[in-house]
Amino acid sequence: MSTTRRSAKFAALAVSLSFIAAACGDDEPTTDTAPATTTGGTDAPGTTTADTEPPGTTTGDTEPPESGAAMRITYDIAETAVWEDGSPIGVADFQCTLDAIMNTPGSLSTTGYDQILSITAGESDQQVIVEWASTYAPYKNVFSNSLIKAAAVDDCSDVSEAFDEGISYSGREWIIDSWTNEQIVMVPNPGYLGEHVPTAEKVVIVLAEDGPTLLKAGTVDFIFPQAYTGIDQELADPNVKFDAAPGGGFEGLYFQQDPALGGPFSDEVYRKAFAMSIDREALYQQIYAPFAQGLPLLDCGPIAPGPYCDDVFADAYDPDGAVALLEEAGWTKGADGFWVNPDGEVPDVRWMVNTGNTRRESTQEFMIPLMAEAGFKVHADNCEALPCVFETRLPSLDYDLAMFINTVIPDPSYMRSWGCDQIPSEENDFQGQNQQGWCNEAATQALIDADVEVDEDARTELVKSVLQAMRDDFLMLPTLQFPNIGAYRTDRVGNTNGEIAPRPAARTRSPSAPTRRGSCGWLPSRFRPGRSTPPPTRRTSSTR
Repeated sequence: MSTTRRSAKFAALAVSLSFIAAACGDDEPTTDTAPATTTGGTDAPGTTTADTEPPGTTTGDTEPPESGAAMRITYDIAETAVWEDGSPIGVADFQCTLDAIMNTPGSLSTTGYDQILSITAGESDQQVIVEWASTYAPYKNVFSNSLIKAAAVDDCSDVSEAFDEGISYSGREWIIDSWTNEQIVMVPNPGYLGEHVPTAEKVVIVLAEDGPTLLKAGTVDFIFPQAYTGIDQELADPNVKFDAAPGGGFEGLYFQQDPALGGPFSDEVYRKAFAMSIDREALYQQIYAPFAQGLPLLDCGPIAPGPYCDDVFADAYDPDGAVALLEEAGWTKGADGFWVNPDGEVPDVRWMVNTGNTRRESTQEFMIPLMAEAGFKVHADNCEALPCVFETRLPSLDYDLAMFINTVIPDPSYMRSWGCDQIPSEENDFQGQNQQGWCNEAATQALIDADVEVDEDARTELVKSVLQAMRDDFLMLPTLQFPNIGAYRTDRVGNTNGEIAPRPAARTRSPSAPTRRGSCGWLPSRFRPGRSTPPPTRRTSSTR
């Protein structure tokens, strides 16, 4: 970000931090693979990403090593990858991060890290070699968010209280100057050698209830508002502009279809006909177009456009086909216009969203009458985000139709949560994260195979087959790759799109970290001062 005029007031701004999310004013489930114990962002060129292409990152050597390990990854760390005191990021920091994740009490997930056999120095101080006991295709997720600075903690095996007073180090362009429950003050990291050099003397991140009002009044310079219908009107001001960039979250409509629960969508014919009757383009124009800034309707499924996307949901809207499907299965229209099954029953779909989310409530107001015209009886069945929606009803599959955002990592390994074995059950102690109850055995096997397939082309085909199965079975309907929105005063700051658009090394960031939310800025709940236990780390979760 570049400042165009010095101001005594500072932006409510989250800039390039591994622990701050580019969203605000909304409650949503997140899919977060970032280790809760890793705090020192290391996205200086060539630090922690396990890439096989960009220079200065890793060699991506996934051939079985002579040591007997199943896989070896060699990380070549750029010389610019240093901590704030100028000390190089190296093998001790990798080892400390592993020890913290594996041993700190309260760590809920060690996925990928639990397969690591050894971490050793390579041919130079800028090379780290990691060996795995098994072939692990999503290896790029491991160490991909941030690292712990080994010299900054007393005990790498237990960092439960290491960050209670804040984070004293940094490998990114900013470092924390002070930290309270009311605000975070960031200053330029004097030891940073990367290309994203700050031009401001200070950034103050504050909690505020009404970000747009404060922005227009000049109290703050920049806000990360949550996207909602009407935000363009609320931000209307000659000195205010907002930009949108594709984020890591995907909003969609999800169908709870577990046959054991016997809901309306456990009937395959009814579920498919219902989904085929939803005009996503009309929904986009009504709800998303006012703030999407040109971001298109998402046709991929619950994944970003890219190598895995064949736009399999593009032709999902087929109202005539829906009618034919129902009639062939013996469904008829009742006197009230609703579809009646062969047993004489009219399904009544419970559509759950979190109360107070104006975008989702507006979607219900728009869509429920349209679904009634198509013969589907639907009613809003909403409750508060926490604990009701995301901690209670979604995990227990207590809904029929839900609308929420999954915030995910770039690698498709998070899709494993939709395996049949991930449906909450006694077998997984009701901790499974398949909260739609979708079970497709072929897709489950493809997900399992994808986790050990290191050939990129072969893995891509496996993932594509799963997305096609999601379309065939109508696990969900995607709506939008949800944007990160940055609104700013044009008379005070510029180049703000650089703060909301993912960087080329975006996998080293965590745009979905759980946060204490506010309208303008927020404190990261995972590292709040005074927190005595580490928050959860997990491979994927659509409910938190």
